[in-house]
Amino acid sequence: MRILLVDDDREICEHIVHALRKEDHETVVCHDGCEGLRLAQNGGFDVLVLDRMLPGMDGVTLIRCLRSDGNKVPAIFVTAMNGLNDRVEGLRAGANDYLAKPFSFPELIARLEAMARRNFFDASAEATKLAAGDFELDLVKRSVSRAGNAVSLTPHEFRLLEFLVRNVGRLCTRQMLLENVWDIHFDPGTNIVHVHMSRLRSKVGAYGFRTVQGMGYIFDPG
Repeated sequence: MRILLVDDDREICEHIVHALRKEDHETVVCHDGCEGLRLAQNGGFDVLVLDRMLPGMDGVTLIRCLRSDGNKVPAIFVTAMNGLNDRVEGLRAGANDYLAKPFSFPELIARLEAMARRNFFDASAEATKLAAGDFELDLVKRSVSRAGNAVSLTPHEFRLLEFLVRNVGRLCTRQMLLENVWDIHFDPGTNIVHVHMSRLRSKVGAYGFRTVQGMGYIFDPG
């Protein structure tokens, strides 16, 4: 991926660039909102990583300008402004994701890669079916089969499996699942993800599902 990082905290930028370089991702860094807008408008980036509090132009104004120009490049806010109203404002301005500081680098990378893949699927609009191992999902009929046998899932169970299949072999954190399956952008204080994962496993079989303690889940049916 080619990533634009806009953050005026130079130390954090150094750490993010180092983590992304280890995953073979290219990162362009700037520390000013106006310069970040110019670079983003010039294009060539797969995803944007934005702070909210920036000199020159704040991150919310930056993303609003991009979206008003029709620029749909996926963007994530990585910021210390993490109140519910802050998150809602950022997402409504046009961000695709929101991550609070302090954060874990594996989660940031997982979110960036997931955004880039979702953007690819949206842009190509090619697939009406997804497959992983002996699972097949029909996105039009919203149906699932495993080894040729139909599996009956609720709408949320289907969306959960779909997100896992789109991110096969990669860590899907609890927060990523809440946001992408239930459209919940805060901690609801419930075990809704665990409950639905247990139900999904009981219906399709536990093989291929792995729990990463304290982090989330990995789906890799082989």
